Amino acid sequence: MELCDRFPCADRAALQRVLADKAAWVGQAKRGFLRYREPWQSVRHLRASACDFAGDVVRIGTADDLAPCDREQVRQVLRAFMPWRKGPFSVFGIDIDAEWRSERKWNRIVPELPELRGRVVADIGSNNGYYLFRMAAHQPSFVLGFEPYVQHYYTFHTLNSFAAQETLHTELLGIEHLPLFPGCFDVIFCLGILYHRPSPLEALRDLHTALVPGGRLILESQAIPGDQPVALFPERTYAKVPGTWFVPTASCLHNWLTRSGFKAVRLFCEHAMSGTEQRRTAWMHYESYEDFIDKENPLHTIEGYPAPRRVFFYAEK
Repeated sequence: MELCDRFPCADRAALQRVLADKAAWVGQAKRGFLRYREPWQSVRHLRASACDFAGDVVRIGTADDLAPCDREQVRQVLRAFMPWRKGPFSVFGIDIDAEWRSERKWNRIVPELPELRGRVVADIGSNNGYYLFRMAAHQPSFVLGFEPYVQHYYTFHTLNSFAAQETLHTELLGIEHLPLFPGCFDVIFCLGILYHRPSPLEALRDLHTALVPGGRLILESQAIPGDQPVALFPERTYAKVPGTWFVPTASCLHNWLTRSGFKAVRLFCEHAMSGTEQRRTAWMHYESYEDFIDKENPLHTIEGYPAPRRVFFYAEK
């Protein structure tokens, strides 16, 4: 089934144009695209004998599924997709320890998880698909990942070519494309995206519009400590990240959600970030959390701002 056919309420003509433009863009014979497309193409014929998405580690196949030469080729392909930001994975017995211990975030969400069985779900900023695979264990009817970055797009497609999960799909779309999907999703996950948007209220209104009446939002965001409904607007970077705009307190984000039209808004988890949950690994060699924090005062970022926390909200349309 074509993607547009799955969403009868979508602006199908506009969506088809966007998808066609994205396909032409990513299909170019340029090095920036070939470096990810060619590894995917080299192994896309391989299939896992079984998958397990219910545990902390997303398991796709076993070592016995492949001949040694094929398994080594898969290892090289997976290394070509470095750095791995989300995980952990085990792919044909190859263990991938990603930068983020993403199972910790998922386990915080599970007690508040809306019903996913038979539902149409969106994951905004789906990255390599770790959370898509975890959602698959709950038997949704269809999950669409919005992922604008070519590296993550091909990483997911490589993993799912092995896993062959027909209910999981990713397109080169961003949160700015949500207006093409009015009233289309029963549940939307927006994890770690909002502070990268120059207009968080516009993003929240787009999330609200894309939900069906009674639809549920699970929103997770970076935040600063404090009880006042205020947001930090960094001069240039926040924790060395240049694409960070507004970093709210939990009460500020609560107000943003309610003023964007959401009901039953509820903060269900808040915790400090740490170097045990986000760190360098053999699959992610670059700077990570400990490089972003003032080593003399870990309550502050390297720029001198309050160190980040993570907040989790449930909300309804």
